[in-house]
Amino acid sequence: MELAQLRIQVFAEYPYLYDGSLEYEQGYLRSLAEARNSIMVVAFDGDRVVGVSTGLPLNFEPMDVKGAWVQAGFPIDKIFYFSESVLLKEYRNQGIGEQFFSVREAWAKQQGYLTLVFCCVIRDEDDPRQPADYKPLDGFWRNRGFVPKVGFTATIPWKEVGENSETDKELQFWWKVAR
Repeated sequence: MELAQLRIQVFAEYPYLYDGSLEYEQGYLRSLAEARNSIMVVAFDGDRVVGVSTGLPLNFEPMDVKGAWVQAGFPIDKIFYFSESVLLKEYRNQGIGEQFFSVREAWAKQQGYLTLVFCCVIRDEDDPRQPADYKPLDGFWRNRGFVPKVGFTATIPWKEVGENSETDKELQFWWKVAR
């Protein structure tokens, strides 16, 4: 339950603005844990969970996530998907995000995956909901060797803070070849 609550809390922030439910999150985390070759990296401060980062083979994701890769003919059984990383604000910029990526990359390589991917929500640069102190993570991802995969997006529905129901959100894929 603690991981589910953390995901809801962090994803409610910009740019995701996710208005999640505990029931959905618990089911999602359960299915992630049951997927073969999945990984969940949890950051603690003492007994307190302050972050979590997950990943699984792309073929375990629904078609709205893996569709672009399938349509382009990529061998999705050789692609490892970095599902998400969430970290409480006060623990950011301390190297935990780098550890999240390093551990997931090592795991994926050990399991024999050839390509690493993730996706992030696309927002307008002038979105009025963007906080003044918001810093996009593009530089962080590029420093880890990831680049946007042009033309590869996913459309995933979720309920945003302030919405009455789910609406589709477009997400951009980033990728790198495992070495």
